[in-house]
Amino acid sequence: MKTALTIAGSDSSGGAGIQADIKTMTANGVYAMSAVTALTAQNTTGVYSILEVTPAFLASQLDCIFTDIPPDAVKTGMVASTPLIEQIADKLRQYGAKNIVVDPVMVATSGARLISEQAVDALKAHLLPLATVLTPNIPEAEVLSGLSIADAADMERAARAISETYGCAVLCKGGHQVSDVDDLLWQDGVGKWFCGHRIDNPNTHGTGCTLSSAITANLAKGYALDSAVERAKAYISGALAAMLDLGAGSGPMNHMFDLKGAFVE
Repeated sequence: MKTALTIAGSDSSGGAGIQADIKTMTANGVYAMSAVTALTAQNTTGVYSILEVTPAFLASQLDCIFTDIPPDAVKTGMVASTPLIEQIADKLRQYGAKNIVVDPVMVATSGARLISEQAVDALKAHLLPLATVLTPNIPEAEVLSGLSIADAADMERAARAISETYGCAVLCKGGHQVSDVDDLLWQDGVGKWFCGHRIDNPNTHGTGCTLSSAITANLAKGYALDSAVERAKAYISGALAAMLDLGAGSGPMNHMFDLKGAFVE
């Protein structure tokens, strides 16, 4: 069985973070492992408390994983402090990690900045150059490219600039009133659009985590990047279309919408 690792924070409500990543990777047919960067107290209405692990403890988790069950692909999520970002980059280099999907979680859908300028600089200097593919949303792509994005042509300019700067592929995610749910993959100097359809479901907690984890799982299984993106988009559409409705706020998706078998009953 192929293996995948998520390096991210815990979501106590299970809709995002490592919980969503593990569900997604499992549903996409790989063995999922995790290295926890932070514990959070959160639910569908918000994040109420965060407790980061120490860099030494994060390093110990990564050592345990890579020396025993080396992952076929790795995904990183939100990492809010420079020492943790540096530690992740050091370990990925040390163990020659492959198929690295970096979800550069910096800016919320609301436009609020989620990590400090110092941490953004650390991401740019240490982690992004190691990526196979980056998966920024529109506000994050604006930060990484230094360009304003108002339409599809702007997305192409930004994705190209980011790809050339960091030497990796870029999946610039639509939304934020730009290209609706159409995503742009920029790879080897060429852009490819993946068109989607809007699903009328207000429960979208963890969509970014889920998409990047599904891409990671498919890369672990040996799919080419464009195929991995296509399969991941189909998976997240199914998870949203299942119309799970939990919690008082923006609830989670049904990550296991396609689960079948004798043990489900």
